[in-house]
Amino acid sequence: MTLMPADASVLTIEYKANFVSPATGKRMIARGRVTKPGRTITVCAGDVFALSGGKEKLVATMLATMMVVRERPDLPA
Repeated sequence: MTLMPADASVLTIEYKANFVSPATGKRMIARGRVTKPGRTITVCAGDVFALSGGKEKLVATMLATMMVVRERPDLPA
């Protein structure tokens, strides 16, 4: 949402998640990023890591495609 216009919402077009190993550890760390920003369509990716003994282990990864949705003033609420 940080790259979307202030008056916009988003609609998820596609979402793919891969769970690659058990999430064992004291903490989880999630890191997300915008892979390809666009005016209408934006592609995002993210990874989740389990933190144990000071080491990070990848437990999940995802890819999502989002679409900007703006309100149309010509339509009734």
